[in-house]
Amino acid sequence: MDELGLFPLGIVLVPTERVPLHIFELRYQELIGECLAHDGEFGLVFADDDGMRDIGTRASVVDVLDRFDDGRLNIAVEGRERFRIVAEKEGRSFLTAEVEPIADDEVVSDPSAREVALEHFRKLGRVVETDVDEPDEDSGVLSFELAARVDFGPERKQELLELRSEPERLRVVSELLERAAEAITLERALAESASQNGRGLQRH
Repeated sequence: MDELGLFPLGIVLVPTERVPLHIFELRYQELIGECLAHDGEFGLVFADDDGMRDIGTRASVVDVLDRFDDGRLNIAVEGRERFRIVAEKEGRSFLTAEVEPIADDEVVSDPSAREVALEHFRKLGRVVETDVDEPDEDSGVLSFELAARVDFGPERKQELLELRSEPERLRVVSELLERAAEAITLERALAESASQNGRGLQRH
């Protein structure tokens, strides 16, 4: 069982996802400094008013973007394996814990389900009129690859992180992508309708 330095934050990092972090607290400067010195990982765990979750993601520093004279850092991290906190430890300036890895019970999703999820992702890209960075359909963790590219909010992402079935995660992600596209389409239709009604009122 590994002991891992923890970084509680108000975001959720899923496997394969890359995010920028600004490191300003001294204890986390120490944590990240050790990771950089020893090519190590730290645990990013979602924390909010309800407390810190038991399941998080190992994070690896893939780039140091800026170093400041006062020790602050801008870094980019990438999500690796998931873990569960078994026991919190004391003795360091930052929180540490004994952790155990989490593996999926079901690891292979149906090819047709992968294609459906990707088509929902493409449709969302068309709705928001942006070029999408499409993941590989044969990725073993397509659900995480897609969740890393769309902001579903931390609560939803935490739910995905805790699911231990790739087919189930992919089903949930597919539904979230479909709903997001429908919601944006509806919002734009309502805005267009309101705009036309407004013009109509002004003419009378």
